[in-house]
Order: sequence, then C-alpha cells, then structure tokens
Amino acid sequence: MHLKEVLDCFEHTKGHVLGITTYNAPSNYSMTRRLQSTIEASKIEWPGLRNHRQCVAYVIQLSSGAFMGSLD
Repeated sequence: MHLKEVLDCFEHTKGHVLGITTYNAPSNYSMTRRLQSTIEASKIEWPGLRNHRQCVAYVIQLSSGAFMGSLD
C-alpha cells in the first residue's frame, strides 16, 4: 500500500495530518516533500520540512552507539 492510499483511509484532505516521524535517511526527506505536494494538491497548506520530525528513539540509539564506541 502506498502512503497516499493510507492517508486517504484517514481522510487527510480534511487537514488532520499534523506531522510525520521518520529516521534520518535522505529518502525520507524526499518522501516528506512528496507528501507535502500530495496534501497541497488538496488545497491544504502543509509545510513538510516544518512538520517532519526525526524519530527520537533513533537519535538516542545513534548517540548511545557513539558513546559506547568511545569506551573501547
């Protein structure tokens, strides 16, 4: 199932998408821009970069890994 089909199930055209959370892969930024275009095609303003949140658990994992690596 594509993201647009998922959003259609939640009736995103009514302006209920507050944000999107992903990890830091470049493809997720591309997906956020594509999502912005999809939502704005429905005449809803949705600034993608402002509404894109990085997954805090992933950031903690990266930080913990860097810290543990420094202990060697």
